[in-house]
Amino acid sequence: MSKRHSAKYKIDRRMGENLWGRPKSPVNSRSYGPGQHGQRRKQKVSDFGLQLRAKQKLKGYYGNLTEKQFSRTYEEAARRKGNTSENLIGLLESRLDAIVYRAKFVPTPFAARQFVNHGHVLVNGKRVNIASYRCKPGDVISVREKSRNMALVLESLASNERDFCEYVPVEVKAMSATFVRAPELSEVPYPVKMEPNLVIEFYAS
Repeated sequence: MSKRHSAKYKIDRRMGENLWGRPKSPVNSRSYGPGQHGQRRKQKVSDFGLQLRAKQKLKGYYGNLTEKQFSRTYEEAARRKGNTSENLIGLLESRLDAIVYRAKFVPTPFAARQFVNHGHVLVNGKRVNIASYRCKPGDVISVREKSRNMALVLESLASNERDFCEYVPVEVKAMSATFVRAPELSEVPYPVKMEPNLVIEFYAS
């Protein structure tokens, strides 16, 4: 098992939830945590514990971002006008790797980061290999022509595991997508409940 896959499944089991809604998640057959103490009766979780878990879950969903990257995103969300929770989700969904994932060019956020880093993605016709690159409304994200026959891409686009999003309409034949706008929390197709309000409380406390 690759490092990326083992990390992905480790997050699933630690959270006790199928974060990405994938059929191969070990949580589907074993809902308890990893390790010899995974089946112990769960104790009541403190407010801090709930906030920490919400942060780890949201951070893990986006390919397990580093704490530095995630806290910087929170700081920018807090600086912006409006609801900080909604701002945080909008910023996370504006990342290039997140848009590549939403466009179904790849099967997982982990694969999206690697796909961008390896130079397979164009933004407005120019190659961008920085996964955290923040896209603006109207940006066109496409798969580089030389990469369009990759099995990973073809299988992901043909999969019925996920649906396309309104805020990232996709032209499947052209293998291109347009980032229309940053979405609201209610529009993002998370397979599990995300609580960005608890994440905000975690950093604000």
